[in-house]
Amino acid sequence: MNTLEKLFRQNTDKTIIQLFRYIFVGGAAFIVDFGSLYILTDIFGIYYLISAAIAFILGLIANYILSISWVFNRRRMDNRLSEFTVFTIIGIIGLGLNEALIWFFTGYIGFFYLISKIIAAVIILFWNFFARKYALFK
Repeated sequence: MNTLEKLFRQNTDKTIIQLFRYIFVGGAAFIVDFGSLYILTDIFGIYYLISAAIAFILGLIANYILSISWVFNRRRMDNRLSEFTVFTIIGIIGLGLNEALIWFFTGYIGFFYLISKIIAAVIILFWNFFARKYALFK
């Protein structure tokens, strides 16, 4: 089996390969979230805060589906609703951490807010991945 097949197709318990895949999953979920926000707000005229909440949920669902079908192949929980609930709680904690990190790096350190967002995004990527891996998946 070649390296690309191991990285993209084969079921794996190797954390480094799962993290590699999770980066793609996070990117896809961001596209769903961001795209939904734009479509709901600019095309359908829905108030942006309502659109943002709906878009966040759609991105979370995309992340969950891709994570269980491609990144993590062994689960700790049998109940899918409980699993999704914990998955969501981890995501909401990540959202709170994101806000706190952006506020800290911009307000206290003095970084430009987009630089703060990049730093926060990298930290939150690792938070979401490892929290979900160890809380939900074997």
